[in-house]
This record gives sequence, C-alpha cells and structure tokens, in this order.
Amino acid sequence: MELNQPLAYRVRPKSLDEFVGQEHVIGKDKLLYRTIKADRLSSLILWGPPGCGKTSLAKVISETTKYKFTKLNAVTSGVGDIKKAIEEADNPLLNPSGKCILFIDEIHRFNKLQQDALLPFVEDGTVILIGATTENPYFEVNKALISRSMVIKLEPLKKEDIFKVLKNAIINKEGLGSYNIKISDETLETIAEVSGGDVRTALNGLEVAVLTTKMNSDGVIEITNEIASQSLNKRKAMFDKTGDSHYDNISAFIKSMRGSDPDATVFYLARALNGGEDPVFLARRIVIAASEDVGMANPNALILATSAMQAVTMVGMPEARIILSEAAVYVATSKKSNASYNAINKAIEDVSTKDTGTIPMHIRNAPAQGMSEFGYGEGYKYPHNYPGHWVEQQYLPDKMIGTKYYIKDENIE
Repeated sequence: MELNQPLAYRVRPKSLDEFVGQEHVIGKDKLLYRTIKADRLSSLILWGPPGCGKTSLAKVISETTKYKFTKLNAVTSGVGDIKKAIEEADNPLLNPSGKCILFIDEIHRFNKLQQDALLPFVEDGTVILIGATTENPYFEVNKALISRSMVIKLEPLKKEDIFKVLKNAIINKEGLGSYNIKISDETLETIAEVSGGDVRTALNGLEVAVLTTKMNSDGVIEITNEIASQSLNKRKAMFDKTGDSHYDNISAFIKSMRGSDPDATVFYLARALNGGEDPVFLARRIVIAASEDVGMANPNALILATSAMQAVTMVGMPEARIILSEAAVYVATSKKSNASYNAINKAIEDVSTKDTGTIPMHIRNAPAQGMSEFGYGEGYKYPHNYPGHWVEQQYLPDKMIGTKYYIKDENIE
C-alpha cells in the first residue's frame, strides 16, 4: 500500500475482527455479525455521523463475504454510473462469483430518479446495496429502498475505541510504523477526545502531527500535547444546521429548558451556535418555550424572551450569544406551567370536531342600528359597573356550558 495515501485509508480494518467499535451492531452476538458470517447478507443502509466507520464496515463486509465491491459517490455519480456498475455486476467475466456489493456513499444525495434506478436491481438481487448516509434515511432515502434494506444506526466512536485505532496506527507498518515516534498515551487520549467520535479526524490529526514535526538529535519524532492540538482542526460539534443533527440538538435545547436544567440548556445552545445555527432562530425557540412551558407561572418570561429576540436581531453575533444565554437560562430556571398551552389545544380540538353551538345573544356585537331589536347585545352586563369589576353571566355557548379549558396548576399564583 502506498504511503502517500491518507493514514485513515491505509489502516482501515481488513476483517470483522479488526473492526473497532459499534459493538451494538457488529458484536459477535448481534444480527448483522451473524448475517455476514452466514453469508446471508441483505441490502443495508448505514446511518451515522462522519468518521464512525460506515465505509470501513462496508469494505470489511465485502472482504468477509468475498463479494465484488463497487463504490459510487452520490455527489459525483449519476444514472449512467449506476447502469455501468449494474452491467459489470451482471457480467460473468467481470464478476465470476455473481455476487456484488454496490456501495453508495452519501446515498441521501441521490435524487428520486437515481434512487428509483437502483430499485429493480436491488429487488432481483443483481446487487447487494450498502448505502451510507449521515442523514436520517427515513426522510432522505426512497421508501421502497428502505423497505428492502436493513437500516443500521452507527454511533460516534467512543474515546477508548479511537485511542485503540491511534495506537495501532503508530505501530502498523502500513500506517506510521516506519517512523520512530514518541507520543504519550495522554496525548493520544487528547486527540481521541478532541476528535468528537470521528476516527478520520483523529487519524488525520495524528498524521499531520507526525509529518510536520522534525526529528530530534536522536532521530525521534516527539509529539507533545501542544503539537497534537495544533495539528487538529478546531473541533466542531457534530452539527449540520440543515440535517438530522440540527433537529436532535434543537430538540435537546428545548427539552432542557422545559426540564429546568440551565446547564444542559446552555450546552445545547453552545453546540447550536458553534455549528453555525441562526441566532434569530434560536431566539424564536426561546420565545416559544417562554409561552408554551413557562406560561402563566411567570408571564414575564415571554416579555424577556421577546425583548431578547429583538436585541439579538439588532446586535448580531458574537455578542448575541450573551443575550441568548440570559434568555434561555431565565426560561430554564423559571417555574413551569403549560396550562394556557393545554387550554388552547383543547379548545381548538373542540371547535374543529364538535358542534359547539352559537354565541350567546347578549355578548354578540350590535354595530348597526336595529340589530338590538333582534336581541344582539340585549342583557349584556358591563363588568366594570359591578363590585370588583366582575359579574356572573354566561359567556360560553349553551352547548359548551361547564367546559373547562384553562385549569390552573400549582405553579400559577
């Protein structure tokens, strides 16, 4: 193997036993492992973040089953490339075994026409499709393909798994084994931690550190914590503001505010900002939480959140982060009540599904002369003319008398 290829490519696992991590799907007692070993493979959709091992797993499956392996990238491939791959898979001279894995990286980037072109050949077994995607396949991949595939959810690699891969890369002759490297376990753990579950990022950082550090007088390349940190790109949260992780992070942000956890609230806010989320969008979510989750337990929360959204619009980043933090923490630490939220939802359900009757005549409007003759507004009691500015009278339609929508809870004064 050529040493000018990226380190992450050179040290890829060649067998299931060499594959590190993802024990929840590829452990020896798991269905996927047994399926591969029994050579009963069906089409797969591998769903997970960058650097979690999707491509490596596809290659390992091919090596284990001895199937022909054809790789396409959805960004650069079209229907013509799909047809060519199918023709080669179906050609006994090019594929004597008659079995072929068609691996499509970033399959979510294929449009409907391209995905439809795959379907008949997946159905008749001409190819075993393995699609890799960072996005939720249930939203991005053709439902017909999903129904004919096993969806495998891969997770970011654990720190200890990445550490193991880095240790192997240092001694592996196809990796960095030909270099005389001195690096502490502490520094390797730092690389593993900063990579955020992305083994490719970790390996790239290690390789940059080794290739850009001069040997000392003893011919040793010594990698310190400082060198390792400089060699790694500034860590970005695994966050795509247009993708699945966007919804996961925003969901966690909202639920942390609702759950009165200010630390988690600020954490997910920071992830969103670090990932490039629109600060005005975040401000809107805080406004909604102030009304939906705090509500009448602290009506000032809505006032503060609305002011914060206006301030964020006027100030912009990076200072807007301070305003967002204050507003989010205020909402998170406020008493909670969803009484008004429940009230409007129940009322909307009633008016959209029931015969709720007619508005009582005494509270109807009588803007035109003569309408009072038909009973419009007749008998209305003006509350301010009574002690305490309140008087008992009917407001709900006859059919809805006794219905309760707004039910005060223990957090409402």
